[in-house]
Amino acid sequence: MFTRIVVGTDGSETAGQAVSQAIELAKLSGAQLSIVSAYSPASGRRAQAEHQEAPADVQYELGPREDVNLVLDAAAAEAKGAGIEVKTHPVEADPADAILNVAEEVKADLIVVGNKGMTGARRYLLGSVPNNVSHHASCSVIIVRTT
Repeated sequence: MFTRIVVGTDGSETAGQAVSQAIELAKLSGAQLSIVSAYSPASGRRAQAEHQEAPADVQYELGPREDVNLVLDAAAAEAKGAGIEVKTHPVEADPADAILNVAEEVKADLIVVGNKGMTGARRYLLGSVPNNVSHHASCSVIIVRTT
């Protein structure tokens, strides 16, 4: 059925539903799961403020990449708990581009995304992650109804 599945998450409840669906699909098909989370670099001002407020022993853990790693670790733990082989991908990019690039890199045969942002007039915006992924993916895409 499927051998390599990619799913994106931002740590939100709706993205968690997409991750859960991807885990179930991976379990049913024996597929490897790649979980992607995108981030933008923090502005210099924000990074400096966060570092000044934090204790010295945890300053190295601050920043957008570290936030994404926490999101990915939680999703990966869920997948591992279900017995799924999982890889995580923190990517500095637009979320849709991050998902598409990882899917191409791992030669995915399925991408799973949530439908958040696809209701009402917003579903017609080209910037919507599920819209961009579904229109530009080189493999099958499942859009999970999460809202």
